[in-house]
Amino acid sequence: MVERIEYQGEEMAIIIRNNYSEEGIHFLTSNDYSQQLAYMHHHAGHQIIPHYHNLVPRTVHYTQEVLVIRKGKVKVNFYNMDRECIADTTLTDGDVILLCAGGHGFDILEETEMIEIKQGPYVGENDKTRFIPKEK
Repeated sequence: MVERIEYQGEEMAIIIRNNYSEEGIHFLTSNDYSQQLAYMHHHAGHQIIPHYHNLVPRTVHYTQEVLVIRKGKVKVNFYNMDRECIADTTLTDGDVILLCAGGHGFDILEETEMIEIKQGPYVGENDKTRFIPKEK
């Protein structure tokens, strides 16, 4: 199952639940996203033709990140640019999320192991703005 979190017409996150399964290659992001997310399901014997990626200059304005929940339970809170919580969801073992836009925060509900993937280079504290959410 694939879920999309949207706010005022802007996609904030794409979630691939651990029980999603569909044969073939399915890109879940539009071509203009700086982080591309695809789901692939191939049978034994399938071959992906060897290839390399060409040097293509790109401009990245905002960091988009992918989290893979290896084990555990995490509540993800989504925030608009006014620092208001506008949605939340819970991720568990095997779920994958692409954080596309807006703000986000996490409540670790159980001991959790996750992998984070994002574009670089990392520019330290200049890469993000930490904030206290507005009260509901």
